[in-house]
Amino acid sequence: MKCEYDDGFKVDYSGSLRIKKGEDVNLYVKKGFIPGKIKGASQLAARRNNCVELRKAACQLTDTIPCTLSMNR
Repeated sequence: MKCEYDDGFKVDYSGSLRIKKGEDVNLYVKKGFIPGKIKGASQLAARRNNCVELRKAACQLTDTIPCTLSMNR
């Protein structure tokens, strides 16, 4: 599942998790290294096809990402 937000933030979850925001954030975590709570939230968001929930899960992984919810898709 890929989500792109109005502020340039991007999340790609396909078992592994990639979080990008311009040049400031570029984080890739292999699926075996994602903490259980975040992995569960990411899986649930993907099953529901819900970009709002996926962003919230990504925000739990790092506190450098603002959790605003404006989105393109």
